Amino acid sequence: MVLGLGGCVDHELTLSAPVMEQLIREYRIRADELTAPIAITNERELVISVLTYLQKGGGGEHYVASAATLREFTQRFPIRTTLGGTSVRAAKELSRLGVPSTLHLVSINDVVRRLLPADTDYVCSDDKDTFNPNVIVQYAQDLQVRAGDIDLRAPFPNRLIYANDPANSSMLLSPDLGPLLRGARLFLISGFNSLRDQQLLDARLSSLQDHLRQLPEAAIVYYEDAGFHQPAFSQRVREALLHRINIYGLNEDEMQSYLGRTVNLLSVEHVAAALESLRTFIPGPTLVLHTKYWSAALGEDAEAHAEALNEGIVVASTRYTHGDNSTHDDYTRMQTHPRRPDAREFAATLEHRLGDTVRCLPALHLDTPTPTTIGLGDAFVGGFLAATAQQR
Repeated sequence: MVLGLGGCVDHELTLSAPVMEQLIREYRIRADELTAPIAITNERELVISVLTYLQKGGGGEHYVASAATLREFTQRFPIRTTLGGTSVRAAKELSRLGVPSTLHLVSINDVVRRLLPADTDYVCSDDKDTFNPNVIVQYAQDLQVRAGDIDLRAPFPNRLIYANDPANSSMLLSPDLGPLLRGARLFLISGFNSLRDQQLLDARLSSLQDHLRQLPEAAIVYYEDAGFHQPAFSQRVREALLHRINIYGLNEDEMQSYLGRTVNLLSVEHVAAALESLRTFIPGPTLVLHTKYWSAALGEDAEAHAEALNEGIVVASTRYTHGDNSTHDDYTRMQTHPRRPDAREFAATLEHRLGDTVRCLPALHLDTPTPTTIGLGDAFVGGFLAATAQQR
């Protein structure tokens, strides 16, 4: 199993009301300013971005023009240093499940070497060490922030990603990738969302297509979507790669971004219409949509992915409840955890409406005072890939 295309070091922090309220007063931020800024060039704009997401309980990913802005913000909070990127976090979950994998990285340093699982191999396109951590902002449900004329409470827990990472923005591919793919049965593609230059993106897509010619025809290609720093680039990636993608994964934030509207995730009418619209953006491969209420596969072979959907839900739920310190016993207990009743009813009704083209599994009923919202989609991908590999 080969997982690409880039990873990173993450500085994780948890929002606190006192710090956010101090920042609101310090920068004299008003409630009428809480709309997503077009660009984030300083700490004030970063704070506005965070507050805008917080008031709706949303998640997202953004480029920040200055690494100094990220350092300024993180110095206000206690931080944890971890490894990030869909491929790297998926590799860590695969390692927990006893499934070996090989990573394609675009940057390397001593933190990555120390924190990667011992059974995970890697190739790297960079021959020198670099260190440009992403900032991952986690916030709890019901976090209340009150300062000036701002009074908001987070309706859901979620996470935000803020990045200034030249290696991932360049996404140089290693010449070792093609030979590595010759023996692969499964290839994960992620990370193109970080590129900001169209000419460079096109060059990297062309290079990847050359490498993909060495991948066996029977191998499965799983593409995991993400918040693009340049939203228009997502369509260029699909145009270049859809013909070789077997499974296309995304979460509810990415789906709603494409549709340009909020979707009631427990309304069969809303979701059925959303899935139909999503197919105009992403025709062809099996769609895998993972949300906080349910996960679904949409396509002619939807039923074949039921076991992988369930494994993705169990692995992500284990991470949500126990974080990085989860044990095999935690994972085992989660396999028999009860499902959300509202999601169970929704899933059954959606399957009845859409027939054999959809398989939908309800999320587990989870209740923890300290949830982990960072890396849940990546954990889902790891679980999904583990089950898919074992089926093959």
